[in-house]
Amino acid sequence: MSTVAYSEKIYRLATEILAERKTTAEEKAVSKHDKIAAKFPEILELEGRMRQSAYGLVKVIGMGEKTAEYIEQLKNENLQAQDEIKNILVSAGYSENEFDPVYTCTKCSDSGFYNGKLCDCHIELLRRLSYEQLCKESPLQISTFDDFDLNYYKNNSEAYDIMSRNFDFCKNYAQNFDTSVSSIMMFGETGLGKTHLSLAIAGEVLKKGYGVVYGSAQNLFSAVEREHFGRSDNPDGSTEKMLLECDLLILDDLGAEFITNFTTATLNNIITTRLLTSKPTIISTNLKMTEFDSKYSRRITSRIISEFRLLNFKGKDVRQQKSGY
Repeated sequence: MSTVAYSEKIYRLATEILAERKTTAEEKAVSKHDKIAAKFPEILELEGRMRQSAYGLVKVIGMGEKTAEYIEQLKNENLQAQDEIKNILVSAGYSENEFDPVYTCTKCSDSGFYNGKLCDCHIELLRRLSYEQLCKESPLQISTFDDFDLNYYKNNSEAYDIMSRNFDFCKNYAQNFDTSVSSIMMFGETGLGKTHLSLAIAGEVLKKGYGVVYGSAQNLFSAVEREHFGRSDNPDGSTEKMLLECDLLILDDLGAEFITNFTTATLNNIITTRLLTSKPTIISTNLKMTEFDSKYSRRITSRIISEFRLLNFKGKDVRQQKSGY
């Protein structure tokens, strides 16, 4: 799985949440310690002895042959003090580990890393945050395959057959997703389920732990352009990096953006780079494939036709059907 699966924004937010978890757990532990120690002053005396033992280690320097003997003595004094504190706690009805912080993740102590790798809790947090961001930024709440209703296409047998095949393909694509799968171009009139199925794929892919970036072509290209010309709060090119390196990129409503030489060059770079690095892309558009040459370069059209799986969406606008038109 890609090591750059999520956006920098998601990584940063996850880091902040983990740090807050860790700080909260440790502050609660200190507060609990202070309340209990106030009831049992002997705990403070024992902890004072432990600190003195620690300070005593400084004397080890220059003690020559007595060094090992002195270290052993300090160690025993420290362990004895710890045991006495535990006995006080247990006698008072507390756990012997009452003063230990209660971390959300006992595996990594809320650091987010275990044995030099991302901890499972960190991965799960990244996945959840990415899912929440997708829900927030999509025009629909996250769509699923279960709520895609093929009955809306039954008024046309040809459209129903085509959309049934599209549905089955997208569902299998999501279930078997890895970064070696093909890219997809969904095209057809508005309101036929292109966004719905692309978001359904996104939801399933996120559950597998892959990083998904979703956005309208207009918004994503605008973000890249602002960064490129220094008109963004993030002039480091992080948006373009994210678009090139995420596990699955979904460009929604391509063709609705204001097309310039810059957006055409950006689209060409995204498609070319992701194909060369075997990273799948899903593009949805209301344009007919025959309209691409007039809006984009022949190079872009050729790459899409030759290297993307083309899904033609047919039928009557589902949104109009739902509203009674």
